[in-house]
Amino acid sequence: MELKIDGSNGAPQENQTAETEAPDAALFDAYSRTVVEVVEKVGPAVVSIEIKRSRLLGLWDQEGGGSGFAFTPDGFILTNNHVVEEAHDIAVRFSDGRRFKADLIGNDPDTDLAVLRIDASDLTAATLGDSHHLRPGQLAVAIGNPYGFQHSVTAGVISALGRSLRAGSGRLMEDIIQTDAALNPGNSGGPLVDSRGRVIGVNTAMIFLAQGLSFAVAVNTARYVAGKLIKDGRVRRSFIGVIGQDIELPARVRHRHDIEEAGGVLVLEVTGGGPAERAGLKKGDVIVGLEGQRITGTGDLLRQMNEERIGTVTSLLIIRDEDKRYLSVFPEEKKD
Repeated sequence: MELKIDGSNGAPQENQTAETEAPDAALFDAYSRTVVEVVEKVGPAVVSIEIKRSRLLGLWDQEGGGSGFAFTPDGFILTNNHVVEEAHDIAVRFSDGRRFKADLIGNDPDTDLAVLRIDASDLTAATLGDSHHLRPGQLAVAIGNPYGFQHSVTAGVISALGRSLRAGSGRLMEDIIQTDAALNPGNSGGPLVDSRGRVIGVNTAMIFLAQGLSFAVAVNTARYVAGKLIKDGRVRRSFIGVIGQDIELPARVRHRHDIEEAGGVLVLEVTGGGPAERAGLKKGDVIVGLEGQRITGTGDLLRQMNEERIGTVTSLLIIRDEDKRYLSVFPEEKKD
């Protein structure tokens, strides 16, 4: 092997070491460049949200805030419900210093999402991506305004998909993205974006006293909810009037009725006069199916309680005293 020698002392030069380090440096530059490009593309759409809430019978106001982002050029802003909940005064501020009074178009506590509207046009709007095609390990960049600082950026990867997270309303939010991109108070409502600058989620929560556990509502959920809020001001859902808990079916019951999955929903309480009571559902029944869809837990049941079920006859498969039965229930619209 031929060694290259410098002109001073004849020692071999460290060209091989430099050559092996160069690819790592190039990769780091590419990573940094990607994050910078993402921030430059999405940053102008990100806003700081300032709110006031009345306290002590309106004798004084409590100030708060969070993040959000414009998702249409004509002034629609997406954020978290918990950022603007109970606010009587809302304003948004862009990175260029422009400040607008905002109106609440609609909010959905069950998904922790809200839509605001400002009187502006020709805004830089963030592009909504498709969370269906996400994979663990993908780059994820969170942009927001923690503690009022404009355009704070953290980057990481998607740690897991399809997580469940309980909303402030008590309902389980499904299809939650878990990421290790650090979030701080004030990041709530800001966008989680991919390497091409497309929004893949709405940052909603972090776990205190835990590292690397941050969560975002998937953008496909956000797109659906935002459309409903803009159209109707709310998201309509159905209910049948039961309180239940997840339960594991005994092996003998599963074997008897050829049920593969072990889970079901044990009925703890039936609302008097509600759809479930009228259908004949009783305390102690176990719900295992709805309209041919397997119900393995309360998350499955809540997910099926959508707008399309309202007032429509729905087949409920239950286990009662280890026997399988079908009940016909007419879900009603859930009221806030």
